Parts: sequence; C-alpha cells; structure tokens
Amino acid sequence: MSASPNLSTAVRSTSHTPGATSFDKWLLNKDWPVRELAGPPSGSQLLPVRGDNGVPLIGHSLEALRLGLDFALARYQTFGPVSWMRAFGVKIVAVAGGDATQAILTNKDKSFSQQGWSYFIGPFFRRGLMLLDFDEHMFHRRLMQQAFTRPRITGYLSHVSSTARDGVSAWQPGNFTVYPAMKQLTLDIAARVFMASDFGGKEAELTKAFIDTVRAGTALVRFPVPGGRWNAGLRGRKVLEEFFRRNVPAKRQSDSNDLFAGLCHARDDNGDAFTDDDVVNHMIFLMMAAHDTSTITTTAVAYYLGKDPAWQDRVRAECLAAGPGPLDIDALEGLRDLELVIKEALRLVAPVPSLARRTVRDTELLGHFVPANTMVALSPWVNHMLPEYWSSPDLFDPERFSESRREDKSHRYAWMPFGGGAHKCIGMHFGMLEVKTLLHQMLTNYRWTIPPEYVVRWDATALPLPSDGLPVVLERL
Repeated sequence: MSASPNLSTAVRSTSHTPGATSFDKWLLNKDWPVRELAGPPSGSQLLPVRGDNGVPLIGHSLEALRLGLDFALARYQTFGPVSWMRAFGVKIVAVAGGDATQAILTNKDKSFSQQGWSYFIGPFFRRGLMLLDFDEHMFHRRLMQQAFTRPRITGYLSHVSSTARDGVSAWQPGNFTVYPAMKQLTLDIAARVFMASDFGGKEAELTKAFIDTVRAGTALVRFPVPGGRWNAGLRGRKVLEEFFRRNVPAKRQSDSNDLFAGLCHARDDNGDAFTDDDVVNHMIFLMMAAHDTSTITTTAVAYYLGKDPAWQDRVRAECLAAGPGPLDIDALEGLRDLELVIKEALRLVAPVPSLARRTVRDTELLGHFVPANTMVALSPWVNHMLPEYWSSPDLFDPERFSESRREDKSHRYAWMPFGGGAHKCIGMHFGMLEVKTLLHQMLTNYRWTIPPEYVVRWDATALPLPSDGLPVVLERL
C-alpha cells in the first residue's frame, strides 16, 4: 500500500458539472488508500493495476453519477490510462486514452467480452446486439445489417423527414424546453421507421418504459425494491417486451419495408432466421439506441448553437440554401458545415460515455495484469477531452474536424462516439442522417437563444441529458 495521489491536483475543476456542491468537491478531492487490484503471476513482468475502493460500501458510485466526466478525467490524470475503482457493487478497471482503448476494442486475443454490459443492463436489454459476443454476435450483426444498407436507409428517410417536419413545425415560439420535445420526436421517428406505425396511443407508457430501463443500469440498489430504479427498469422491460411480442405475428406476415418486418424476414445464406425472442430483444435494444442517442446529440447541438450565434447563422444559411426539404440522402450528406457542428457536439457530449467489458481470461493491458472475470469500463468521453489529442478541448470549435485540421485523426480512438471494433454502432450512418434532418428542420423554421451566463449541466446518471431539459427561447423565422 502507498500514499494516495490527491485527485485535486489532477482535475482542473468541476468545469463540466456546474452547480457542483461542496460535498461533490469533497468526494472528488478525497484521498483514499491506493491498492493493487491483483498481483501478476509469479515471474511476470506485468504491472499491477492501481486504484482504490472509495467510500465504504458504495465505492465511487456517487462521484461517477454526480460528476461524470470530471470524475473520469480526474482518475485518468491521476492514475493514467489503466486504473481500478469500486463502484456499483463491483471492482471496475477504468480505461481511457487511445492506446488502451485500441487494445480492448481490437481485442486480438478475445479476452474482453461484451458481458460487462450484462452486469449493468442485461436484465433490461437482454441479448440485444450490444450484449452478444464473438461468432454469435457476428451472426446476428450480419442479419441486422440487411436493415441498414444504403437503399434501406434511403427508404427510411421519407418517414424521418415527414415526422420531423410535422413535429418541429408544431413547436410554439417563446420559452421552450428542447430535450423532452426532442425525445418525443425521435421516438415518433423510431416508431415510423422501425415499425411503419405509431405506438397505438401508448406513447407515454412506452417512453417511460424506455427511460426506466436505461436508468436502471446505474442503480445503487441492484435488486427489485419497490420504488427503486432497478425495480422500475424491470417493469419497463416487461412493458416493452409485451408490446413488441404482441406485434411479431403481424410483422411476420407483413411485406412492409420497416426494420421490424425486416428482422422478422431476415435470413442468412443458410436460411437461418431470428426467433421471436431474437426479434423482440433486438427491437427493444434498437428502439432505445436509435432514439436516445439521436435525442442527446440533437439536444447537444441545440445547446452549442444557442451559445454560438455565429455558428448558428452559418449552418442555417447552409440549410436554407439546401431548400425546405424533404432532403434526400445526397443533399443531407452535402450539409458539410452542419456535419462539423454535429461531430463537435458528439465530441463534447458523448451520447454513450462509457463502454463495458468483462475479461474472460487473465490478460494484459498496456503492460498491466488484468485477471479473469474483471469488469472493465472504457471512457470515450475522456478520450474526447484529452489535450494530447485536441487543442483547447473544452472549447466548442467545429473547425477542428475540417479537412485542414482533422484533429480527430490525432489517434484512431481520439474520437469514438459510435464505439469501435467489431461492435461499432451498426446504425451510425442512419443516425447522422436523422440528426441532420431534425436540425435542418429546426434551423429553417426557428432561431433560438440561450442566456450568455447559462451553462448546461449534463446529468450522468445513465446517458447524458440536460438536468433542466435545456430551456431556450424560440423565435420563428
């Protein structure tokens, strides 16, 4: 055992967590005894992973939930790219930085399993694509890729455009809260694209079910206590499963080109297909992933454009020049300035801030010994904020993605909002086009402002969302 390094010397400030309390700052700066996770095998030249337990019983769960990015940056700046901590009832090896991330995502010896996700979200998104491993994952992914070909995506865009146009045009000028309106709109789009229908009057119930299942993964009490987050997640899963299972028979008979029907009809070269359980599991996961990440990204763009009127005017001019829409896939891909802004928002607010893995055997990571059956958490959000990859990383600067700069090329995993390796997001191209469509409608219909002194607080309880919903003032053009 050695003296603990002081996190207060490592973190710049709680700059990403406005309104952090004195208790938050005490937690962030508290010294805990540094210990080794596990001793390397006898005769090994590997180093032990160093870290600490944090607060008795709950470990570092509170810092992770309340301080999010600031806590993760502090750990990286204190311990380096590989460290361990106790949080959410388990010891976790925390990994950040390009080289460590690359070692895990390339996964050459297949030591890092997706079963890390099972600990957090397995009961709620069981056997979704993100939770499958190796050959089984590739079988499911190949079948699902049939739903994300360019011709398929081109067909989806008509649903995206019409739903976005109707939803955005109904917004009322004046005081407006972006996040809940955008979440409802992206869920409506997901229903149209993935199901070729709406939710039959169950929108509010299903929206709550999705929210509860996502938030349940970071519950401190991880069993079904009435009123607890874990219990709410289990109830949400039941609601979603019953809804999709009821619709499977009709979709198996349908000749529509929506994703739900596509999963029901997908076959590999041997004629193998998804079971009903497979279809239900994939639909629950895809519906969550499709609307949550798009909501976060579009909301983040709205925030940064509200804070930067010059960039808002610049991308509005580009969108107006493209026409009122609906824009086809080529026109959307041609919105280059808007894409710079979206990429920068994805950097500053990673929609999936952490990726979970579990080791299936003893392994090595950047010269450190990581024993079998160890939880591992990668942090794309930390990679996005490291000064070794990004100039002035706290600043909103879309030009860093321009061809003349391309700071995202400073390391293969400097920018990774869609993950990487074999599990890179299967819907990332569709997602970018959806977000562009939503923002095109916003920018060609409204101007919005945010008070200069306002700083959003991103709630890190599950996926990042604005704790106050992001209030703006809308003005119709």
